[in-house]
Amino acid sequence: MTHKFDALILGAGAAGFLCAMEAGKRGRKVAIIERAERAGKKILISGGGRCNFTNIHCRAENFLSANPHFAKSALARYTPADFIALVEKHGIAYHEKTLGQLFCDNSAQEITNMLEAECARAGVNIFLNAKIREVSRGEEFTARTESGEFRAPALVIATGGLSIPKMGATAFGYDVARQFGIGIVKTKPGLVPFVMMGKDRDVYGGLAGVSAEVVAGAGDAAFREKMLFTHRGLSGPAILQVSSYWSEGKAIRIDLAPGREVMPSLFDAKVRNAAAARSAFLGILPKRLAECWVEQHAPRVWTNQALKELEQEIHEWKLTPAGTEGYEKAEVTVGGVDTDELSSKTMEAQKVPGLYFVGEVVDVTGHLGGFNFQWAWASGAAAGRAI
Repeated sequence: MTHKFDALILGAGAAGFLCAMEAGKRGRKVAIIERAERAGKKILISGGGRCNFTNIHCRAENFLSANPHFAKSALARYTPADFIALVEKHGIAYHEKTLGQLFCDNSAQEITNMLEAECARAGVNIFLNAKIREVSRGEEFTARTESGEFRAPALVIATGGLSIPKMGATAFGYDVARQFGIGIVKTKPGLVPFVMMGKDRDVYGGLAGVSAEVVAGAGDAAFREKMLFTHRGLSGPAILQVSSYWSEGKAIRIDLAPGREVMPSLFDAKVRNAAAARSAFLGILPKRLAECWVEQHAPRVWTNQALKELEQEIHEWKLTPAGTEGYEKAEVTVGGVDTDELSSKTMEAQKVPGLYFVGEVVDVTGHLGGFNFQWAWASGAAAGRAI
């Protein structure tokens, strides 16, 4: 059986939904084709099941891309306020958690219900359990599944990246890009915990569950948020943020006492030793972390110069991870379809008219905190309005 549409959207995730809604509202006959048994699976698990659906402080600076200007156009034309208006239209209760992050009060299911309702209102057809075997292009695009063919003059790739393969993530979107001669910026896991080297893991693995507010940095990026020790390494918002900027084999920088001086009280103290240093840390770091860190970094001789060097190390602790927890634990994929190949206004491939890429499959990666959803909404809307 052959199904004819104005636009085929591969992937029933955040970007695919928004694209379909916008195109459908403009009178296009749209089909979303999803390989999973239900739509919006990644939306449902996001934000601990409450969906951190946007961030009110969204700016282009919150995104990592080979072209840092690419995201500006789409983000300016579909803003957090636009999505919030949609949420409020459907009566979904929400709250701001920290740093502009907006979450549902109840369940992420409310967001998927809203998106499905909007798609139904726009006349969008959603086909589930439809695995694409082949994509081709003649006079129009053809997507072949086990149950039949779908044809349309416009094809939108909204299949996501490689993160969380247990949710069905595959390289399909990148394969389609390569099939049509479109470049891919090298991909890697992003917003992902680090695994420590064996020696560091032996020392700090016992601190699993301990967290502290730090400034973590990698490359030119730095983030002040919580860091969490795990049995295998480091996690927490600060670590997830810098993981997107980290390069294999490089050290990360950790300021354990941002905006605080720790050692000055010891300069004039009568007793200067590890115990005194641990006491100086109390109130700044959790007790177990203070004890462990000082034990590992205490100088042999407690001179003024040694105290100065210890203070500097407190603010510039350098740690080289063995690696990351990989795509299995990554929230996003860094890299993807080269933005030089796409129109920033429409997401259309410049050398393949009618072919669009939206959401995580594109080389635009947001910071932690609702930014990746906002990119999905904005890029999806840009393509949907252009079809």
